[in-house]
Amino acid sequence: MLLTSFDPFVTDFDRLVQRTLGWTDGTAAGRSALPMDVVRREADVVLRIDLPGADPDSIEVSTDRRVLTVSAKRDDQYGEQDKLVVRERVMGSFTRKIKLAETVDATKVDATYENGVLTVVLPLAEQAKPHKIEIKRPGAPELTA
Repeated sequence: MLLTSFDPFVTDFDRLVQRTLGWTDGTAAGRSALPMDVVRREADVVLRIDLPGADPDSIEVSTDRRVLTVSAKRDDQYGEQDKLVVRERVMGSFTRKIKLAETVDATKVDATYENGVLTVVLPLAEQAKPHKIEIKRPGAPELTA
């Protein structure tokens, strides 16, 4: 597998969130404070992480020992006179850690933030990219596949 979330608390935390928000079993699958899509391309892997309402200055992306860490902060924006009736949006600080495979070149990661979406491009190391193998046949012209 190319990417793996490995936070040891995520399972227990997900159960706590399910109970707190009233989600039934199975309906919270895939829900996260930092939901993402992962797209594998020929030369890289692209992560698209939803961060609507996050303070752009609070967003941090780092790698350390083959672990990509994304963190951000979203604060309440209510006045003293405001009375909160329904609260479904999650506020606070968020962090997501993703274990990177050996095939990712962690020194060349690129990140951009636009329209509430953080896009992280993880280039594949040269040895992980597809290569054409030459087929040799003794006494016949060489073929490539």
